[in-house]
Amino acid sequence: MSNRQERANSEIQKCLIEIIQHKMNDPRLDKVITVSDVKVSTDFKFCRVKISVLDLKDINMVTNVLQKSEGYIKRELASMIDMPFLPKIKFEVDKGAISTLRVEEILKNLYIPAEEEDGE
Repeated sequence: MSNRQERANSEIQKCLIEIIQHKMNDPRLDKVITVSDVKVSTDFKFCRVKISVLDLKDINMVTNVLQKSEGYIKRELASMIDMPFLPKIKFEVDKGAISTLRVEEILKNLYIPAEEEDGE
């Protein structure tokens, strides 16, 4: 990946976090949303944004709301970033974050009895 792409990924990620957390007034987005990864294509026409949400049952709803708000997000992004054109944004679920949350949930529910010590 080129240095230019890495800078664009980083800058877009920072701006998306700002837009989602502070500028969008949708009550469905009051959940804790994390933009975990941003990947811009080599021609800068497409951008994949991976998001994760604290509550697993809300992830699909949040992804759909963000995808439907792409026009607003791109307008806000255009005012924050100086690029010749803005990429088409596709929001995706961060499967790694979901797996991590699922493992934590399993570990919390796991019962491990304490070892008994020998009296000798």
